[in-house]
Amino acid sequence: MRKREQTNKLYSNEVRKEAVRLHEEDKWTYKQITEKYGIQDKDRVRKWGYKFRKQGEYGLLDNRGRREEYINKDRYNQQLQRENKVLKSA
Repeated sequence: MRKREQTNKLYSNEVRKEAVRLHEEDKWTYKQITEKYGIQDKDRVRKWGYKFRKQGEYGLLDNRGRREEYINKDRYNQQLQRENKVLKSA
């Protein structure tokens, strides 16, 4: 019997954001989202939602192989950009 081939499929940040949005705002089920985008595992969408709630959009980025100091700088820069956007709109 052949072993099931396992592939690590990467999903773009846009797909991740849209999947989380569909579940949170439009109340789609995980099954509907996985079928629409061809995501292999519904738990993956659940994890994206958890990361999004904890870390915002930054939690959806693929940070594998990046040093922690660079990740923290990116996170800080994104926070400053959001604050600037709010201040400009006020």
